Amino acid sequence: MELKDIFSKRLRNARLMRGLSMQQLCVMMNDIVTKQSVSKYERGESMPDSTILIALCKALNISPDYLFRENRSALNNVHYRKLTRLSAKEEKSINLMVEDTIERINEIEDICGIERHFDASSFTCQVKSLNDVFCAATKLRTDWNIGNAAITNVINILETNGIIVVEVEASDAFSGLNGTLENGTPVIVVNKQMSTERKRFTALHELGHALLHFSEDMDEKMEEQYCNIFANEVLMPRQTFLQSIGEKRHDIALVELKNLQAEFGISVDALMYKARYLDVISENRYTTYWKKKNFDSNFKSQVEKSIIDDEHSTRFENLIYRALSSGLITESKAHEKGLIEGRAPHYTISLKVAKMTKQTGHYTKENGLAENSIQKLLLQLAHNAGSTGFKR
Repeated sequence: MELKDIFSKRLRNARLMRGLSMQQLCVMMNDIVTKQSVSKYERGESMPDSTILIALCKALNISPDYLFRENRSALNNVHYRKLTRLSAKEEKSINLMVEDTIERINEIEDICGIERHFDASSFTCQVKSLNDVFCAATKLRTDWNIGNAAITNVINILETNGIIVVEVEASDAFSGLNGTLENGTPVIVVNKQMSTERKRFTALHELGHALLHFSEDMDEKMEEQYCNIFANEVLMPRQTFLQSIGEKRHDIALVELKNLQAEFGISVDALMYKARYLDVISENRYTTYWKKKNFDSNFKSQVEKSIIDDEHSTRFENLIYRALSSGLITESKAHEKGLIEGRAPHYTISLKVAKMTKQTGHYTKENGLAENSIQKLLLQLAHNAGSTGFKR
């Protein structure tokens, strides 16, 4: 694929990733470019000059390097967990944000010489019944050496076991999704805005979709229910719950549930759901709980209050510091978490672009390319891509 074709596709992706129309992009650039020109860039009919190219990158919060490299991180078999219907625009934006994050993860793993491997064949759980779900959750805890202990950090344990976890900022309509890379690596995505308890539960719910094999005649509603139970059981095994609460209860005090929430990082709603599917409480008592929560704002506030520390993916950041301490990347590049940004004399551009444009003579491991070299490079790209183009 020629460079101008890569550029046109990547520019459109960057715009959609930010959820912008062409007109909105022009406004963000103080109308130094027209909507018609942006349309031509995205169709591969023309290339911007260096001034406009730099302005595009600033408006879209991307580096020039992003626009000139092919996307090799396509997400396959995507399954969304939506609370309400997502617009096509937001769904596209989320997909592109995820692929952009995976690109950067892959880049830093390559720099550090790390080969990610996840063997899904080692976890083959056919699910036809509730008992199969229980067995799958127990197997996962055994395989990952968790035992019956509380999981301190769900995101960390997923990443430790070869799964890519991505957090995105999205509307309340989005909860999570799962998919796979070409090599079979599972990818789990969660909404960064959710409470920690919900984030933990959603990540494991998506893990259920990624690992469990449901019978072909099972409907989607039952699959969702089983993935909820799988997440619930991974967070807190039923034996541990029954030991704490008892096998039969007329009611469960909120303080008991909040204590378990603090210990196991599982929400009160999920604990009441567990009490119901394990038949600890009656259907009538479970319904009464939800009625009270829906009509008593004070009770709802107590129930939904998050009481555990927040969790975030730290693998990418840790690898950046690893590469930095090993002298594999520059300090300025590490400062931007692998993105090519900053100002001279600390401007660092990727070696890929330097090689591609035959600028390696001006490239140094310490300083990257000076900004004047960057501008010359971009101008060169803009002029040449329309005629002969550049090949990677």
